[in-house]
Amino acid sequence: MGAHPKGDALIKDNRISQRTLGQWIADFPGCLGSKVKDTFHGQLPFLFKVLSVKTALSIQAHPNRELAARLHAQFPEHYPDNNHKPEMAIALTQFEGLCGFRPMDEILGFLRNVPEFRALVGNEAAEELQSADGDPGRTSLALKKCFTRMMNCEKKLFVDQLNMLVKRISEEEAAGKDTSGSNGELLLRLHSQYPGDIGCFSIYFLNRIVLQPGEAMFLGANEPHAYLSGDCVECMACSDNTVRAGLTPKYIDVDTLCEMLNYSPAPVSAKIFPCVRDNADPCVYLYDPPVPDFTVMRIQIPSSARQYTVSALDSAGILLVIDGEAVATSAAALSDITLTRGSVLFISANESVSLQCPRQIRTCKTRRLTSTLLVSRILSIFLELYYFLKCSGIKACDRWLKTERMNV
Repeated sequence: MGAHPKGDALIKDNRISQRTLGQWIADFPGCLGSKVKDTFHGQLPFLFKVLSVKTALSIQAHPNRELAARLHAQFPEHYPDNNHKPEMAIALTQFEGLCGFRPMDEILGFLRNVPEFRALVGNEAAEELQSADGDPGRTSLALKKCFTRMMNCEKKLFVDQLNMLVKRISEEEAAGKDTSGSNGELLLRLHSQYPGDIGCFSIYFLNRIVLQPGEAMFLGANEPHAYLSGDCVECMACSDNTVRAGLTPKYIDVDTLCEMLNYSPAPVSAKIFPCVRDNADPCVYLYDPPVPDFTVMRIQIPSSARQYTVSALDSAGILLVIDGEAVATSAAALSDITLTRGSVLFISANESVSLQCPRQIRTCKTRRLTSTLLVSRILSIFLELYYFLKCSGIKACDRWLKTERMNV
């Protein structure tokens, strides 16, 4: 949901001449709000998705603006634009992923307990990592060396070691032994999905994180990650730049990934991005990452509420219904719009939307955009509402939070 050229959202209302959201914004750029329009050159700055992950999605990272511009200039067929791609995943169901490098004691533990893993890293690099423990600068360099050695080892070596590891863990599980010291369950699962893939070994470097519904992780530039299972709402800067290196049939760029990554070990707890409840409106939870491209609001309207108003903001937004029903009205809309699970609204800057709520509703809103349009290209969703917005930055968010509202 958004206006990226590779996935421009379709407008469902046939009374509107423009067929896509991108076309409509191009004809009415004022819908973005003056700050967003000027800052992002008349473009909607975010892209919004709902993902249902059954099979793991690649070991990857996203470049910062400088690297994105360089990759796009050199390899436009693989990196289709020059924008950065910070993103946030908010769990709809229990959601599992890999995110950032594990604490040093965990990585060193796997190097001791998983000889097949150590064989790919090499004794020299493993010992260098051990000796660097406690020195952040040396740790980062040693961790980069270990990860790069593993990712670039000869295919025959890693395939042989992976087969040995899978055989050993399978035999241990069959004998009723505890394989958690080798991360056995996850290793076998990834190998069943991507047999013979070097990315299977990434689980010994990267944190495994399990989000409960409503919890989030923010993935800034150069943060290694992968989505493993579950459903989530994902909001990101409007870009399609992804550097991949494993667990994928798509183009991989191991050298670029190894060079760009943030090699700073951190625990799982540091990777869960906090949301903030709005003191003025207990229905609203705000996810505000440290980037100007987007902010997400989760709005959960209680069953006792019969009316709720989405207040006008100085930037445009996209509203996604996750669960429940309501009838939306707006001065800019051509008619009332019935909202159910999966409905998506584009709300222009400086416009409010009133919801009549016959049933409990949850929504999500992302912001940065003017005129209310029903937008298609949805997967599954929540009244719980998710509202995607931003571009006026946190100050605009602060002003919005202070406005009086009882809406979605």
